[in-house]
Amino acid sequence: MSFRDFKLFDTHLHIIDSRFPLVPNKGYLPDEFTCGDYLDRMNGYDLVGGAVVSGSFQAFDQTYLVDALKRLGPSFVGVTQLPPTVTDGELIGLNGAGVRAVRFNLKRGGSADVSHLDRMARRVHELVGWHAELYVDSRELAGLYDTLVALPAVSIDHLGLSRDGFGTLLKLVERGVRVKATGFGRFDFDVRTALQELYTANPDAVMFGTDLPSTRAPRPYEDGDFALVIDTLGDEKARKVFHENAIEFYSPPNLLKPS
Repeated sequence: MSFRDFKLFDTHLHIIDSRFPLVPNKGYLPDEFTCGDYLDRMNGYDLVGGAVVSGSFQAFDQTYLVDALKRLGPSFVGVTQLPPTVTDGELIGLNGAGVRAVRFNLKRGGSADVSHLDRMARRVHELVGWHAELYVDSRELAGLYDTLVALPAVSIDHLGLSRDGFGTLLKLVERGVRVKATGFGRFDFDVRTALQELYTANPDAVMFGTDLPSTRAPRPYEDGDFALVIDTLGDEKARKVFHENAIEFYSPPNLLKPS
């Protein structure tokens, strides 16, 4: 088995470029990880695209993201953080640059507050067809459940991070919420079991990402994380998780399946 036997749309990566503004998050600033660094790291994969995700340390800056999407090309999309005051014109402009989602970072901050989640998620979906992404611990999902199941399109980062609250995550996935199989070094539970349970709950919901460069993770991404998905789910299901589910959700225009 070669990694190149599986197309990968990497649903979660960060680009950190010191040419653009970086904001310390509780004193933390990440090391640089440029577009070139990312592509070099992924050289052994059949990489067909991905989602560049804004981190807490990038706050509401869009300049780095627009630049990264230009450099990486139209098979990559952006997931950005926005203030509630963002204008319709700004949203339309970002959509034209390749942004496809708004992120709420409830774990680290740097994004709009959760009190704006419902209104902003509905607004961006109606105006430009985006979804909302949450970096949130599963232990907080019970309090957000009614809001999330009522939204038009949502994903949860890093398998929800915690075993506590995982049952709520499963219920959300059954109701159509997507979940990223990312950041395996961040969890306090068995990844294999979680993947099996989530895939059973909704085969269309699980989407893989590298989480590179794995900022603040106890263990950074390893090639073995990719292999673990194949070993756990088998080739056919792994292809859905690596590529098919993400293409449908993010809809990069040059990677859409023909109708």
